Amino acid sequence: MKRFAFILIAATAILYSCGSSNQGELVGVNDRPYFEDIDLKGMVFINQGNYTMGAGVQNVTYGENQTQSPRKMQIGSFFMDETEITNNEYRQFVYAVRDSVARRILGEAGIDGFLIEEDEYGEPLDPPILNYKTKIDYKDQEVREALMAGGFYLIDINHRRVVDASKLNYEYYYIDYNDVAKKENNVAGKSEYKGTSFGVRPKGLNNRASQIQREYINIYPDTLCWVHDYTYSMNEDYTRSYFSSPAYDNYPVVGVSWRQARAFCVWRSNMLNNYLESIDYSTLNDFRLPTEAEWEYAARGGIAAQSYPWGGPYVRNPNGCFLANYEPLRGAYDDDGGVKTLMVGHYAPNDYGLYDMSGNVSEWCLDAYSESSNVISNAVTPVYTYDPQDDEPLTTKRKVIRGGSWKDQKYFIQVQTRDFEFMDTAKCYIGFRCVQPYLGRVKGDNLRTASNVAR
Repeated sequence: MKRFAFILIAATAILYSCGSSNQGELVGVNDRPYFEDIDLKGMVFINQGNYTMGAGVQNVTYGENQTQSPRKMQIGSFFMDETEITNNEYRQFVYAVRDSVARRILGEAGIDGFLIEEDEYGEPLDPPILNYKTKIDYKDQEVREALMAGGFYLIDINHRRVVDASKLNYEYYYIDYNDVAKKENNVAGKSEYKGTSFGVRPKGLNNRASQIQREYINIYPDTLCWVHDYTYSMNEDYTRSYFSSPAYDNYPVVGVSWRQARAFCVWRSNMLNNYLESIDYSTLNDFRLPTEAEWEYAARGGIAAQSYPWGGPYVRNPNGCFLANYEPLRGAYDDDGGVKTLMVGHYAPNDYGLYDMSGNVSEWCLDAYSESSNVISNAVTPVYTYDPQDDEPLTTKRKVIRGGSWKDQKYFIQVQTRDFEFMDTAKCYIGFRCVQPYLGRVKGDNLRTASNVAR
C-alpha cells in the first residue's frame, strides 16, 4: 500500500511539473489557447445589463396573458444572431444530417472508407463511428445503388429520385441540469465520500450518467405548414418551393418545431467546437435558443420602456413607411412591403444591430410558457424551463414565442408582448435565432494577464 501511495505521489508530481518551471510560485497551468475575441459570423455581441422586463408605453387590458408585470431583470453578456436563421443556413444542417445517414448506409453496405471500426490502438469500436474524411460521390453508380437499396431514396410522382426526408433523423444527447441539481443527486462534499477506498466515487456522482437524455428527431422542416395553417388559401406554391428553392435562401426558415430548433443548436455547437478542438483551441459555450428575458433585452436595443425595437410608440417612420413586416391597416398586408415573409434584414436594425426583432416571423425562446414565470424566475439571468415527457398534459408543452410575425397585428410585434405555441408543432409563421453565452463579463475582459490582475 505504501508503494502504491508513493507511485501516486510521484505520478502527480510529474503531471504538475510537465512543461512548467514555476520555481515554487503559484502561476497556474498552461492550457490551450482561448478564442476569447473570436468574431462569430453573423452574430452580434450584446453586453451585460439590466432592464425592466414587461415595460411598454401601452397598457392593453385584454392582453393579460400576453404581457407581464414589469420587473427589473439582470442579463449577462451574450452573442445573438443578427437575423433569424435562414432557409439556406438551416439547409446546411439538413445536408449534414443527410450525409451522415448516407455514410451509415454505405458503410453497412460494405463500401470501404465510410465507417471507422477500430480506434487508434487497434481496438474494435462497437458501434463503428462515421468517417467524415471520405467524400460521398452521389453520382457514383455503386454509391447510388447502395443508397437506393438502403432506402435512402424514393421515387416521386415525377419519377425522379429524391432523398426520403423521413430518413433525416438526428440523434444527440444532453444533460438535464435541473435534475442534476436536485439535492439527492448532488452529494459532492457529503460525509459518505469520506472513508471510501481509492477509486470509488460517491453514489450520487456515479449516477450522473443517468441524467443524460437522448433525443432522436427528424429535422426536415414541415413544408406542408403553409397549407395546414391556412385552409381555403392558395399556399401550395410555398409548400413546394419555400424551403427548397434558392429564391428563398435568405428568407427565415419556418415549419421548424421547438425540438428541431434545439437540435439545430446542438449541431451548430458541435460543428464549431469540433473545429476549435482540431486546431487545439479551447471550446466555446454551446449555442442555444435565447431565454425569454434575453430576447426582450436584445429586442429593446438599449432603449428603455418603449414598445418597439426602434423606440417610440409608432410603427411608421416620419415618412410614413412601415418599420416591420406584420399585418397593417386591418389586413393590407402588402402596405409594409411584403404579403408573407420577407428576406431577413429587409428593415433597419435596432441599436444593437439586430434585424427583424419585430415581425417577419415569431421566434422560439428557450422558456416554457407560464403566466407567472416573471414572478417565480430569478431576477439574475432569469429562465423558466421544463422538459415534459410525451404523456404529460399539453399545458406542460407550451414554449414561449416572441416578436410577432407577418400575419399578426401590431400588438403582437411589441417587445413586451408574449405568446406561446406547443413545442412539437411547426408553423409557417414561427422561426428562430440562436444565442451563445459569452465566456466572461464584458468583451475583452478575459484578455487580462496575471500581471495586471489585482490581488
